[in-house]
Amino acid sequence: MIVLLVLLLLAFMLFGAPLFSIIGSIALVGFSSQDIDTAAIIAEMYRLASQPVLLAIPLFTFAGYVLAESRTPKRLVELTQSLIGWMPGGLAIVVLAACAIFTAFTGGSGITIVALGGLVYPVLISEKYSEDFALGLVTTSGSLGLLFPPSLPIILYGIVSEVSISQLFLAGILPGILLVVILSVYSVRQGVSTHVQRHPFELPRVWKAVNGSAWEIPLPFLVIGGIYGGIFTATEAAAVTAFYVLVVEVFIYRDLKLFTDVPRVMKESMVLVGAILMILATAMGLTSFLIDQQVPQRLFELISAVISSKLIFLVVLNIFLIIVGMMMDIFSAIIVVVPLIIPIAKQYGVDPIHLGIIFLANLEIGYLTPPVGLNLFISSFRFEKSIGKVTLATLPFIVILLCALLAITYIPELSLGLVHWMGAAPP
Repeated sequence: MIVLLVLLLLAFMLFGAPLFSIIGSIALVGFSSQDIDTAAIIAEMYRLASQPVLLAIPLFTFAGYVLAESRTPKRLVELTQSLIGWMPGGLAIVVLAACAIFTAFTGGSGITIVALGGLVYPVLISEKYSEDFALGLVTTSGSLGLLFPPSLPIILYGIVSEVSISQLFLAGILPGILLVVILSVYSVRQGVSTHVQRHPFELPRVWKAVNGSAWEIPLPFLVIGGIYGGIFTATEAAAVTAFYVLVVEVFIYRDLKLFTDVPRVMKESMVLVGAILMILATAMGLTSFLIDQQVPQRLFELISAVISSKLIFLVVLNIFLIIVGMMMDIFSAIIVVVPLIIPIAKQYGVDPIHLGIIFLANLEIGYLTPPVGLNLFISSFRFEKSIGKVTLATLPFIVILLCALLAITYIPELSLGLVHWMGAAPP
């Protein structure tokens, strides 16, 4: 009977029922079937709401939306192009760097492709990059910054896994740089082979770009330096970031109007936050039921009967997570999947911090993986290209990212080196 109810609820999901209602309903059915008071779900929601770090989600989300709605994307591209546009393939590297920074603050690949992609794609074409390369580059760059602080998915993973967010921020830096560097090398090769025009390094142009972005340049240093300098916690950093971005974009640059644009941005950003929190709250109740029923332990027993090697487990995990990244948005994937895989990964000796970076790196690639990777559809819609064309254009980038993923997966020190060296304290 219970199995039939769960299957029925999953069928409702296929017909468009909200994910939080499905998760919550499964939790209710599960607890009721075991004669456990369903107040256990409310208790988990209360435990979630009492976590101070939860405040970082709406604050960073609001800051990201404000940046996306302002002229920050244009200033960011101008700044990076003035600094590294002289290199072979320089404009492509500009796109990678600008998108990575922007995604780190907005937390969403879709926003980056729409806000920055529409700005840089025509420029790439005008600079004689091939259409396929430009399309693949912009599509890939949309999710490139998910490993850099203060990425919202990192914060969410920390909350769900109960792992230090400060340590996760540190852990993502080197793997994130690796992804940018390896794609930059490919971009340089493309720039050389197609004889793309370079732009000379001009100090007046650099000065103009720096002066134009003078209030936005300190933002990453303010957040990262503040956290690791012991000035404030990750939650306090979110509050500082939201306030700083609001003042800069509304009162200094005047890109947004206080009484018209800001309320609209607040509404749009909080709709996303509300969706995340509803899924998170119900998922915590479901996780409690799964743990009570020893589902992770049973899964481990099932998997360990087939897989005894940590090496093979990581291969299977990567394949599974890429499929998850194809099928689910990153927030839902973190909330639903992480509680199940963490206990299993621990049994194989995988550090939860390292697992978090593996998880997010896989989901970055899952966004690009055909046939249903989210970035493919966003790019297809944004640039009015067929899904098939976007997919073919993105395939070389997927292969490169898979090579980087192998390094991230099998060289734990890439993720844990800075954490061990700096000894980051919990948030």
